[in-house]
Amino acid sequence: MGYVWVDAELISGDREVRVKALVDSGATLTVIPRALAVELGLRVTDRGVVMTVGGPVNVEFSEVRVRLMGREATVRVVISDIIDKVLIGITTLEILGLMIDPMTGTLKEAPYLLY
Repeated sequence: MGYVWVDAELISGDREVRVKALVDSGATLTVIPRALAVELGLRVTDRGVVMTVGGPVNVEFSEVRVRLMGREATVRVVISDIIDKVLIGITTLEILGLMIDPMTGTLKEAPYLLY
């Protein structure tokens, strides 16, 4: 299928940044680089450990408003000192009611799952 890149907007208070983001079907959470978190004025809401290909990593969490394909929601994000691009994780897609279409390599509307 290849890579799925999307135009997204990240919003925090009166600050808004447009980014080209990589949709990562292997990631649970959305990840943003620390420099972008600073630019948006995000504050750390929590700390924890996440699993990566290289093993467990200590991270900081925050929340940011994500606007994607005309949909918008506040989501939990990982602030990364390692990754230099925005990665959109599966939980963000589910919250926004979107999914990857493997035939076209694009995003499309998805049904919300109740249980």
